[in-house]
Amino acid sequence: MPPRIAVLLPCRNEAPTISDVIKGFRAALPDAAVYVYDNASNDDTSLVASGHGAIVRYEPLPGKGNVVRRMFADIEADIYVMADGDGTYDSAAATSMIELLATQRLDMVVGKRAAAEDTAYRPGHALGNRVFTWCVSWLFGKRFTDIFSGYRVFSRRFVKSFPTVASGFEIETELTVHALELGLPVAEVSAPYRGRPRGSESKLSTWTDGLRIGLAILVLYKDVQPLRFFGSIGVLLAATSLLLSEPLLVTYLQTGLVPRFPTAILATGIMILASLSFTCGLILDSVARGRRELKRLFYLALPSPNRDG
Repeated sequence: MPPRIAVLLPCRNEAPTISDVIKGFRAALPDAAVYVYDNASNDDTSLVASGHGAIVRYEPLPGKGNVVRRMFADIEADIYVMADGDGTYDSAAATSMIELLATQRLDMVVGKRAAAEDTAYRPGHALGNRVFTWCVSWLFGKRFTDIFSGYRVFSRRFVKSFPTVASGFEIETELTVHALELGLPVAEVSAPYRGRPRGSESKLSTWTDGLRIGLAILVLYKDVQPLRFFGSIGVLLAATSLLLSEPLLVTYLQTGLVPRFPTAILATGIMILASLSFTCGLILDSVARGRRELKRLFYLALPSPNRDG
């Protein structure tokens, strides 16, 4: 029995492009069910999508993360293909991505964006992608070179065990960190990436969404690696305390006196905060380990579609 394939297209005001996107995925994956999730559009996205044979559903809460949460919860399939509805991704690449997922028994394949034209990236987006990708690689492990790609193929057990928290464009970061945290089998392949067609506008705000993504990475680091996070804060606080107390210690050894009590009190308080930070890191590290084990158990409870026998 062939696997059930679902194409997931989160959309908001994509009426100018959605028809071509649906046609492309129907040509590449003729047996797949194509779902268009209208995320509070104020144009004819849903009408155009239903007119071209897509299954149209709605998510009124704005934000890509909210759409992904709803799609993952509602749709039943063996393999999930997720792409944006703006026409920037090459639907033909889905075939090879699905084949790689199936033959190598992977849980996620990311379509690394390879610019097919000069207008594919907005100014600053390529630089931001490199910076944030480097941050994620440094903090969580280097397995991806394009963490913000919206073109991904998933196994069923990844989708059904993924605890979605993000509400906006930070969802791609969350998907990436989840795979890195659990050490899931993943891969990354190049996929052509085109500029937006005329009449289609990007919903991504360079500075606002960039700040949200940066904060999301910091919060994920705190949740996934609390000992490193709070330990680093503790080291900085302890170093500050030692720098403040060094001249006091020299004076005390020479004269037996502590003349600057406010500085001594400040240094002592900072060292207490450093100790508390280390303690928080140790306690939360045990909590994080338990959460990681629980996530892994939920993941393993779902059968692999490629299991033997």
